[in-house]
Amino acid sequence: MAESASQGRPGTDPGGAVAARRPSPLHLRPLPVLLVFIGGAVGTFTRWAVELFGTPWGLPFPTLAVNVVGAFLLGLLLEGLLRRGPDTGWRQRVRLLLGPGFMGGFTTYSTFAVETMLLTEQGRYVTGFGYAIVSLIFGVAAAAAGVWVAANVVTVPPALTRDHSVLDSTQTLHLARTVENLAQEDGKLSDKTPEEEAEG
Repeated sequence: MAESASQGRPGTDPGGAVAARRPSPLHLRPLPVLLVFIGGAVGTFTRWAVELFGTPWGLPFPTLAVNVVGAFLLGLLLEGLLRRGPDTGWRQRVRLLLGPGFMGGFTTYSTFAVETMLLTEQGRYVTGFGYAIVSLIFGVAAAAAGVWVAANVVTVPPALTRDHSVLDSTQTLHLARTVENLAQEDGKLSDKTPEEEAEG
């Protein structure tokens, strides 16, 4: 009787043991939400300060600048954190604060879209089209540059060189050295074959 009641109770397995609780999603936890909120507020204020410089010659240079700089910093941040280890603990908190938080508030797609539309409505079709193309090309190039800088500056901890694949993104872009090369530079791997090591 007790066994059947235990089986029908929520949160228990057929053996009666309490099932492990799954962690709630990040957007339902107070700390991650607070980190994104704080970072977003600071990023939005920073963008507002940049836009105080105005639009020289009627061109939206401030928006272009914040989007390109933000793309570079986001590539730098994510690749740097990725090379230091999995997205847990302090790395996750830094990513939330500076990634979707600060960089999410600092960069702006909506302003970019509105400015492009206004330029075309004013009959400045070449300027509007050129602004859109330049923003996209410079944004992708800046993100790739940020990834490249992090890949060549941030070192992979020796404990991760064998067991953790942290270079997938940069290997795809052909921007980073392989895990084996990094480990050899740190003296963690030997150039000898297993037979040579056994003889030595």
